[in-house]
Amino acid sequence: MSARMAARRTHLHAACTRLGLLLPANDTLHRPNPWEFFINRKHHLIWCNVFKAASSSWMYNFNILAGYTPAYLRRTNTVALTLARRRYPRPSLAQLRHALNESLAFLVVRHPFERLLSAYRDKIQGAWPNTPHEKLGQHIVSMYRFATTQQDKKSMKSKKSYNPRWPTFSEFARYLIDVHRKGEVLDMHWTPIIEFCTPCHIEFDIIAKFETLHEDQKYLIDLAGLGHIIKPEWKNPSKGRNTKEVISTYFSQLTIRQMIQLYNIYRFDFEVFDYSLDDYTRMAKLEPSSPTSLP
Repeated sequence: MSARMAARRTHLHAACTRLGLLLPANDTLHRPNPWEFFINRKHHLIWCNVFKAASSSWMYNFNILAGYTPAYLRRTNTVALTLARRRYPRPSLAQLRHALNESLAFLVVRHPFERLLSAYRDKIQGAWPNTPHEKLGQHIVSMYRFATTQQDKKSMKSKKSYNPRWPTFSEFARYLIDVHRKGEVLDMHWTPIIEFCTPCHIEFDIIAKFETLHEDQKYLIDLAGLGHIIKPEWKNPSKGRNTKEVISTYFSQLTIRQMIQLYNIYRFDFEVFDYSLDDYTRMAKLEPSSPTSLP
């Protein structure tokens, strides 16, 4: 496990160097961002919260470490993040840097497209009524539903889900591509990790991966000496079939062009955390007039 973590840190540093992300500059890619960090000073543990990458599990653990009891967490109606921020105020960069000198720092990462699909299914397809995400979904439908290409219409008319109240995954992808092209801020649930946790500028001791989560979490907890307080958790699993089981169903709705455009949004996450696009491009549908790759 020690060798696994060393290899991940080495790969990350090499990728950051190759991509020019270690150079300081005044943008979200080239400066440290302390906004999503949680610092537990008592137990010398620092976590950068990445939404849709075991965030519910580790929010629970950090609330336990903050002194909330399991019984209280079960019965309270207060959102876990709200509870956590009462005990873990958002740190300044100076506070984070000081804590890093005496703490174990970690984050959990996930394949960018799997994380994106998980966010779509949870926050867009499964949006609660009268929430900002439901309103966003309605906006996406109004913008893209009737701008669907003739090819998409023909392929979707035979499906009962052609006119769902939520955006299709293809519509969501088109929205995301347009928002990114305009330079607008992305929702925190699908913001690239490279901008959220700035791992090229903040040194992490542990880079846990969703794909090896149980082993990585156990190693982290043992290394931190916290096995008597917390344990590897699995909170908030997907409703119905898990994300991995339905990847093809959703990504087969996208064209090669859309796939490459989405990749460009998350390119640095793919590079620094050593993920591949190959399995996904094989799922994409071809557009007769579109190239199979874009610059």
